[in-house]
Amino acid sequence: MTLVSVALVLGLALGQHVPAPDNHAHGHPTADVHAAPAPAAPHGGGHQATLPETMMHHVANGSVMELPGFCEGGFKWNCEIDLVKATGGGWKFQVGKVTIDMTPSKHVVMMLLSAALLTLLLVVAARKRSIVPHGLYNFVELLVDFVRGIAISNIGKADADRFVPYLCTAFFFVLTMNLLGLVPFMATATANISVTAALALFTFFITQYAALKSMGVKGYLGHMTGGVPPSLAWLWPIMIPVEFLGLFTKPFALTIRLFANMVAGHFVILALLGLIFAVSVWVAPVSVALALGIFMLELFVAFVQAYIFTMLSALFIGAGLVHHGHDEGHDDDHGHAATGEAVHASHAAGKSPGHG
Repeated sequence: MTLVSVALVLGLALGQHVPAPDNHAHGHPTADVHAAPAPAAPHGGGHQATLPETMMHHVANGSVMELPGFCEGGFKWNCEIDLVKATGGGWKFQVGKVTIDMTPSKHVVMMLLSAALLTLLLVVAARKRSIVPHGLYNFVELLVDFVRGIAISNIGKADADRFVPYLCTAFFFVLTMNLLGLVPFMATATANISVTAALALFTFFITQYAALKSMGVKGYLGHMTGGVPPSLAWLWPIMIPVEFLGLFTKPFALTIRLFANMVAGHFVILALLGLIFAVSVWVAPVSVALALGIFMLELFVAFVQAYIFTMLSALFIGAGLVHHGHDEGHDDDHGHAATGEAVHASHAAGKSPGHG
């Protein structure tokens, strides 16, 4: 019964974007909620959306949200909420000659909703705190401890706790947005490259902060030479651009990895369900069964991508501290660093996979 319910939900998720011909073009929609206009067919016949248009419409950002409700005198699956009208024409601010548009889009609403749900979840869980954790608090504590383990493994026990709050925030926020995108009539904010780029920039700035604080300005700039000594300074024009570009490949990898994985899953599900409309209704059992399998895989991918984003963020942060550790260990051999610092450097290097 559960599988049938999920299959019906998947079908409705696609069905909301394949509207029937609009027979109420001259109706009187409400101020904020009205029937979704059906896009014209490419060949001029009828008003049916094509499958590629439907797929792009489902994953793309926009100022209109489609939700089930009552519009034009009856219940419809694809009633629209125009966010520009709902905000009174949009939120625009003039700063000098620059116009800043803060009007919320569909993905911004999903981010705000994810933040609200996550805050509510943590507040409810925190109210059940006890010496022996149980219930929802036990589950949240398990995930927090899991993220802390990631931080310790990649940053080192001495410094991990400083970055655990950020890593927990990134993990829970990305996970919530990923899961919310699997709910019918919702959208996946992490399928927007602007969202993933903004998340990656947070990791980038924290990574540079950690490296600057660990190595100091002189050590940080010295690291840009790739470890090439002054005696081989003629190699610096080659190494410095390479190291500089290397600073940005890490956030770029975070951005593309999360974005591509979340978009790909939705495209596969929509393509499989679209076979019902593009081929024949007789392929529905196979199409829905395959889409259901991909949907279950997407549930797993939602957790995996949150884990990978958090793990790579911790790895990049720890990389700066590891370089600092090697420098301190080298200085300690010459009597210029404290023993405790050298011990920490060895520990951090040993704990970071691939950087030992």
